[in-house]
Amino acid sequence: MNPVDGAAGRRAGGARGGRRQATSPGAGPRAVSVDGVIVVAKPAGPTSHDVVALVRRLSGVRRVGHGGTLDPFASGVLPVFVGSGTRMVEYHLRDEKAYRAVACFGARSTTDDIEGELTVTDGPGPTRGEVEAALGAFVGRIVQRPPDFSAVKIGGRRAYELARRGEQPELQDREVEIRELRLTGWDDALAGRPCATLEVRCSAGTYVRSLARDLGERLGCGAYLGALVRTASGPFRLEDAIPLDELRRLLAEGSLAGRLLPPDAGLDAYPQVVLPTEDLAAIAQGQVVRLRGQEVEPGPDGIVRVVAPGRGVVAMAHLRDRRLYPDKVLAAAVAR
Repeated sequence: MNPVDGAAGRRAGGARGGRRQATSPGAGPRAVSVDGVIVVAKPAGPTSHDVVALVRRLSGVRRVGHGGTLDPFASGVLPVFVGSGTRMVEYHLRDEKAYRAVACFGARSTTDDIEGELTVTDGPGPTRGEVEAALGAFVGRIVQRPPDFSAVKIGGRRAYELARRGEQPELQDREVEIRELRLTGWDDALAGRPCATLEVRCSAGTYVRSLARDLGERLGCGAYLGALVRTASGPFRLEDAIPLDELRRLLAEGSLAGRLLPPDAGLDAYPQVVLPTEDLAAIAQGQVVRLRGQEVEPGPDGIVRVVAPGRGVVAMAHLRDRRLYPDKVLAAAVAR
């Protein structure tokens, strides 16, 4: 789970084992062939787990997971991995994220966002110029403390579990990278409690709630995250995402194919290696296969995408000394 905006004490989506289940007409979800990535535009309200459960129920596919939790009050890009696509989630863990965040000044929140208990601070709120001047201190590699109400584990327990019991979680600071931070909107209609709209581009693992909180502390007035939209998750963009109502319709009609991305969508950083048909059986059994006649520089961690004609990606493998060592094999693709 990506902790950037992880649900504070709510259910996190994940993949479960098993294959799709066929059902008789009119007796529940339709059995459709779904293996790949669905880029969902999650609205404010449902949890990320709710979206996963909807896809699982309407597609009849048991193995469904998501690529980074969004809090219920947050909206935006939620990549959902289905069937064999769930094997690819781990290769997206380092994906950069982009957000449109609203930081509200002049109050502090127990959860560092709008869903917590607010305490109004004394004194005047900051000006737009003061906020803009403070942003520079948060660009680059910075250290931040996760929110008390976060899914970080402490001695086997989630931080939010301790916080709910009135205990103070002992959270360790972590280093993250803010690659872009711009103020694009300003609302000072509420006297002493202005709100700034911020465009944020950051590394995986960044807590936008912590960013809002720390910005308020630097300005001496307190702040919390009032709204959040994830505009990008790695290569997946909000403008290409499927609204939840449309997703529900497509799944119910069994007509998702035109909007379903292949399992290796967004993994362009991992070069492709074409696997001859005669080597399919070996790769399917997890055997080492010699690379034939191709000159390929491996991607992150020495990994490449192994593709077969007419089947697309069939495996992710480590490439060493011109040999492919299977890391993940997509059984469904190999079997086609």
